[in-house]
Amino acid sequence: MAEDTKVAAPDFSNWSCPLPLADYPTIVMGHGGGGKLSNELVEHLFLPAFRNPALENLGDAAVLEAAGARLALSTDSFVVQPLFFPGGSIGELAVNGTVNDLAVSGAEPKFLSASFILEEGFALAQLAAIVDAMAAAAARAQVKIVTGDTKVVERGHGDGCYITTAGVGVVRPGIQLGPHRTQPGDAVIVSGSIGDHGMAIMSVREGLEFESPIRSDCAALNGMIASVLDATGGAVHAMRDPTRGGLASTLNEIAQASGVGVVIDEATVPVKFEVQSACELLGLDPVYVANEGKAVFFVAPEAADVVLACLRAHPLGNDAACIGHVTDQHKGMLVARTAMGANRVIPTMIGEQLPRIC
Repeated sequence: MAEDTKVAAPDFSNWSCPLPLADYPTIVMGHGGGGKLSNELVEHLFLPAFRNPALENLGDAAVLEAAGARLALSTDSFVVQPLFFPGGSIGELAVNGTVNDLAVSGAEPKFLSASFILEEGFALAQLAAIVDAMAAAAARAQVKIVTGDTKVVERGHGDGCYITTAGVGVVRPGIQLGPHRTQPGDAVIVSGSIGDHGMAIMSVREGLEFESPIRSDCAALNGMIASVLDATGGAVHAMRDPTRGGLASTLNEIAQASGVGVVIDEATVPVKFEVQSACELLGLDPVYVANEGKAVFFVAPEAADVVLACLRAHPLGNDAACIGHVTDQHKGMLVARTAMGANRVIPTMIGEQLPRIC
């Protein structure tokens, strides 16, 4: 008889996380949720294996030097269910998500690739609708889809359609962005209401109906961000798009990476009434719900009003608000001032509230 093939048991001895984070010998849904489990997977598995200076920044895109230019490179995969939702589809999501990752890295997005994993039996009419949506989104964002790939898996081994995109952009001259540039006193600005995308997905899944339907905020932000950078230059210290894990995970990520504290005023965080209502029905906190058309800016305090004016002058930034500031206290933590005047720590979630939302 052939010898049994045995897989070596995983070695968690060097993992710094407390139980139960290191107590997972197999992948669980939370590993893809943008919370602590995702962070541990990156920090203790992927980063040690692939370590290099460009990767260690762990930004939304890697900034690379090539032929005297600075390029931004980003990649992302999209597994959202349902494939079509109020305000968009997996097609728009795939284009806009990668465009936004490049834009918040200070780059002008130029080119995308697109790879499709299709399940046997998937309707060609649905695929055509997705491809048409991608083409329209690329045209709106003024990027070109220049290469790609298609694979088909057996019926029952996929979920209709998965898409992976990669993007290349040119970083603006003189722009330096990243958590290392944030400093006490910086204003924290969000470009609009939070939680729209995640709750649009959940409203379909749960059959929730409201007087005002919840629509995803899925949109390409490169034009809006360009207007802010044109007006402020180096006054913007860091940017992020708060997708998986929502606003809370993004602010925690910046606080931990930069060694500063972040304080937000809950009353100033813009949340639409219908989104807040849906969150209350489902027992969710809007600060952890994903967005696909919002950006968070860390800005020198003297430029905060200029950034707000630029955002509010753009159709995608009408609801922009200054929600807090960076502090040298409670380093590495996100703290919220509540309506009652108390402070509460908002931690990074272990997994995710909503699976398969992007």
